[in-house]
Amino acid sequence: MFMKKPRHRIFDYTPRHYKPEYDKTERTKRRLGFSRQRKYRSRQRSPIILLVIVAIIIYLILKLSGSV
Repeated sequence: MFMKKPRHRIFDYTPRHYKPEYDKTERTKRRLGFSRQRKYRSRQRSPIILLVIVAIIIYLILKLSGSV
């Protein structure tokens, strides 16, 4: 009377089926060394661009301090 009645839980489950042809292709890929890799490239800047940026910053610091 004071407690809730237990209800049946409903699951939204879609079963996965075994595909032998997919398994065979995965085995050959693994044997040959193919793998799915994410393509994250680190963006490298040219040292010339970095030197120009540093030179501009130094110039601005000197200009604002009144030395130039």
